[in-house]
Amino acid sequence: MAAPGAGDPLDAKSGKGPLAQRIDPTREKLTPAQLQFMRQVQLAQWQKMLPQRRTRNIVTGLGIGALVLAIYGYTFYSVSQERFLDELEDEAKAARARAQERASGH
Repeated sequence: MAAPGAGDPLDAKSGKGPLAQRIDPTREKLTPAQLQFMRQVQLAQWQKMLPQRRTRNIVTGLGIGALVLAIYGYTFYSVSQERFLDELEDEAKAARARAQERASGH
């Protein structure tokens, strides 16, 4: 009888297939064919996840861009609403004019 997980299609108790073993290619001696197969599997997994990752990256980029534009727009809006500097400048002009009137009036 074969060892559990050594090619059994399904585990009778859980109904799940066997899990792949993690190996360290630097410690274990693998043939070039095994290394090539590992690369092919990694490439297939990467290509399978690429559309999901690309969509997620696009959505994240658009979200960050929208946030930056909102902050930029709000900054311009709030600066254009600031009238207190104009009011201070008008008050300073009026104070100078009063000071000149007093100086010329005496």
